[in-house]
Amino acid sequence: MPSAGDFGYNTSAMQSYPSVDEPTFREAMRRLATGVAVVTTRLEGKLYGITVNAFCSVSLDPPLVLVCIDQLSRARSLIAESHVFAISILSWQQQFVADRFAARAPLVDTAFTGVPYRIAITGAPVLARSLAWADCQLSQTVPAGDHAIFVGAVVAVGVEADDEPLLFYNARFERLRPRS
Repeated sequence: MPSAGDFGYNTSAMQSYPSVDEPTFREAMRRLATGVAVVTTRLEGKLYGITVNAFCSVSLDPPLVLVCIDQLSRARSLIAESHVFAISILSWQQQFVADRFAARAPLVDTAFTGVPYRIAITGAPVLARSLAWADCQLSQTVPAGDHAIFVGAVVAVGVEADDEPLLFYNARFERLRPRS
């Protein structure tokens, strides 16, 4: 198993604290409810995508977003090579799409067969019927432990639907509950 130092993470500047038990850390992080998105890119005429829940806006001026991708994921190397990516923020009705791009359902091929999409300005695909999307040019890559943080300069953005968001909480999809 690779260590944090294998990915350029500066562990020498860190103070020495007791080590954090990975299963407990994972369990604690499962308690944070997040949105669900699919990050897509295009390279040499082929389309690629991966489901993520570590995505957020960084800045309004200039418009920047970030997404975290596992260092060992094929998506990481593809985004690094293509220098473009799009984020499609999923609705509750798109659970199956999320599962497909997370490799928990029939896999999506490099033509995105059966997945409605359109090509954005950068050439990255944007998934149809998403709540919103952002088309990005890669601005910065930051190694962070076993993940890479991609910062994207947003070159186009849109709102597609006013629907219920797909949430991820405690290792499963959830939905917003109406307040009593």
